[in-house]
Amino acid sequence: MLKTSPAGPATTEETSRPRRKLPGTQTIAATLSAVISMGAYCLAMAAHGTYPFGSRSRAVNDLGNQFVPFHAHLWDLLRGNTSGDLLFNWSSGYGVPFLGDFFTYLMNPFSWLVALFPRDQVEVPVFLVTLLSAGLAAFLMTVLLGRLRPGSPWLRALLSVGYAVSAWMISDGFSDPMWMWGLAAFPLLGIASDWCLRGRHWILGTLLVFTAWAGNFYIAAMATIGMGLVFVVRLLLEDTPAGQRLNALLRAGAMTATGVLLAAPVLTVGLKASKLSQPAPDATYPGPPGYADYLAHLLPGGLLAPAPQVSVGILPLLLVFTLPFVRRVPGKERIAWCVLLVLVALSYTWTPTILLWHGLAMPNGSPYRASVALTAMLVIVAWMALARRPRPLELLGGAAVTAVVVALGARSIYMVRASWLLTIGGGALVLVLLVLLYRHRGDRGPRIALTGLLACTVFVSTAYTVFSVTSIRDSSAWWAPKRTLDAHSLAARDAVTAHADWPATRSDTGPHEFANNDPMLLGGEGGSYYSSYVPARTAEALHSLGAGWYIQGRHTLSFTDPVGRAILGVGSYLDWAKNPDGFVRRSVAAPPVVTLRPGAPTDAHADDASVFARQERVLGTTVYDVPALTPAGGPAATTRPNGERRLPGNETGSKWTSFSASCTPGTQAYWYAPWYAGSVQALGRTQEQHGRATMTSNTLLALGTVPATGKFTVALGTHKVQDIPAFPVGCLDPAKLKAAVQELKATAPVKVTAGGHSIAATFREGTTGTAVISTPAAAGWMCSVDGGAARPPATLGGLMAVSLDDGGTRVSCSFRTPGLTSGLLASGLALMVLIAVGVGGALRTRSSRISATSSPHGKR
Repeated sequence: MLKTSPAGPATTEETSRPRRKLPGTQTIAATLSAVISMGAYCLAMAAHGTYPFGSRSRAVNDLGNQFVPFHAHLWDLLRGNTSGDLLFNWSSGYGVPFLGDFFTYLMNPFSWLVALFPRDQVEVPVFLVTLLSAGLAAFLMTVLLGRLRPGSPWLRALLSVGYAVSAWMISDGFSDPMWMWGLAAFPLLGIASDWCLRGRHWILGTLLVFTAWAGNFYIAAMATIGMGLVFVVRLLLEDTPAGQRLNALLRAGAMTATGVLLAAPVLTVGLKASKLSQPAPDATYPGPPGYADYLAHLLPGGLLAPAPQVSVGILPLLLVFTLPFVRRVPGKERIAWCVLLVLVALSYTWTPTILLWHGLAMPNGSPYRASVALTAMLVIVAWMALARRPRPLELLGGAAVTAVVVALGARSIYMVRASWLLTIGGGALVLVLLVLLYRHRGDRGPRIALTGLLACTVFVSTAYTVFSVTSIRDSSAWWAPKRTLDAHSLAARDAVTAHADWPATRSDTGPHEFANNDPMLLGGEGGSYYSSYVPARTAEALHSLGAGWYIQGRHTLSFTDPVGRAILGVGSYLDWAKNPDGFVRRSVAAPPVVTLRPGAPTDAHADDASVFARQERVLGTTVYDVPALTPAGGPAATTRPNGERRLPGNETGSKWTSFSASCTPGTQAYWYAPWYAGSVQALGRTQEQHGRATMTSNTLLALGTVPATGKFTVALGTHKVQDIPAFPVGCLDPAKLKAAVQELKATAPVKVTAGGHSIAATFREGTTGTAVISTPAAAGWMCSVDGGAARPPATLGGLMAVSLDDGGTRVSCSFRTPGLTSGLLASGLALMVLIAVGVGGALRTRSSRISATSSPHGKR
């Protein structure tokens, strides 16, 4: 049978529309794409000496600070080896909600492989999350390309490698395992939208949408926008009646809405947790990259220049640039796909569209995370060209455009040696192989050999690209690996867990940080916690009591002073030490986690003059001398209307602004100026602080023992004009603190129990006062006394406080995840819709069969 091309001579049906391959061939080709993608990535890691193939850790940036510790905590949850559960995490931040973290960071199904490995080898399954996600993405993209346009499954398998191991995956996705599920989400949504065009598999398509959104809703939202745009282009190009296209659009809308509603708990819990979280630092878009940098990022091998990471390798790129010249592709199709690519590329450079891609919030970090959508589109458009088997002259046209891009991007710092080699050398080889494939399109033997050579080219060039980008990244000090699970951290874990006494007291990892989430990495119940979901109430409570923070409170720290530790019931902690381990475990006398205060002390109407006064109010007794500072030399500070002192600033090391203070001899002097940056000189030593309002907050700083005279000087050396509190010095009387701890122990409950997301305490008969649970009162806590009505607790220093003045003896508190109930209701509604559609479809099918059987024309 002959067909006439719209812009060319008659061709055979096989040439213009290749025969459909057997299902087994499709599966083998898709599997080959996954194998090449994963194999090339592993080869590059091995050549670079990166874990698990070498000694260099992969735990850079958030991979080390967040995701290795989160996966270690997941291991504990799956093995029942931790005090918390999916709803609440007792380990971090002295007790924080956890379901939002789980839904956002640990819903990639490959993350659950941690259960199959020993805990001290948890970095292996974390690596497998990246590796297997890339392999699955390559497999699914190969399937999707076949649904978009028939053609050689082997060639589309090679194109899919460029998507699975794109520049986005190598540079942005690899360090965020949960985002890697987004690579699978794009083709999943593409397959679902294809079923909408064909009017088939609405229920299965809905389940694919659910799978995409449940795995990681952040990237799934980008995937939905990206594949929605591809779907619109396909609708416009469909040669079907308008009513049929409208029906497909409505099916797609209903499918997407139902699938997203099925995943509603992921969204409602995450969005509510985000709303209740400590605000992120303001992020603004610095402006679009230069054209040279942007164009250079289409080419493989580089990293440093700030622009969207959109390279998918030289094979897809050459074919994208070839599409405008391919005469077998109808003109309107060429225009539609090219316009789509240009508009999407430009959308990454305009603030309103950047916000749209990222859920209406400018990302902290790269503003180009959504560039993964363009990598999918580039591969799709490349297949639209390759499926039509472009002629040599058409391929030369694509090569010419590639050469222009290289010339325009040549001055970008992105263009490193690997970029030139992969683009020019690799491009020439790919061009020759594509030309030969066209010339031998009817010869099975040569075609197999040439396809094999092209596969080898893709494998080697992909591995070299990964190697090059990884080498560039690892040469920067910013990307220095965090210490996660090595001999030192494992020894620290042993020290923390060996003295665990929860829920009586806490075993804190202390200020000795291996990663930003040490308690999840090492165990215990500490204050360090780094997440996008740090509750604002938690950050504010710990900060108000003198704990430090980073990233404007989205990374909280443990207390470093004795009173703070006593208030939080810390019985042991790790501290810095100059020994082979780098730490030492210290035990301290601590009150229990649940204690009693006389009367009804709460934060209502509290007006504390200093952090020391606030600690005393929460502790329930006076333990500090808080001296008024008097000027003692150097550039004079001025007093602000609110009582704070403004330092004039001077060159560090020249004249210092000095103050004198007077305290009881033998007490321990502490300095607290949360936003101070500079040197603090007192009692024979000089210490540095690095505060920055409101990003970095200092913790209480131990100055030393007050001498027998009771007088000492605090000198401040800073070049920065800045304010310090009105009362930055407090002198702690250890004997008074010891007596306070003993009193809290004496009046403590007779029994304290803690569940995964609950805590309860039983006091002696006749007890009155206020029970204080040393956990920040995050939204979601509900407490009752003697089984009465559950109410949100009051607060004391931001900690949970429950009155016992009505004669109750048992306090019981339970955490209810905000947003979970509404999410489950929405999910249940979507499930009912699915069931209704399924039952309705089954009834219609049965009715049709009965009608066909009973009809005279239906009988034989």
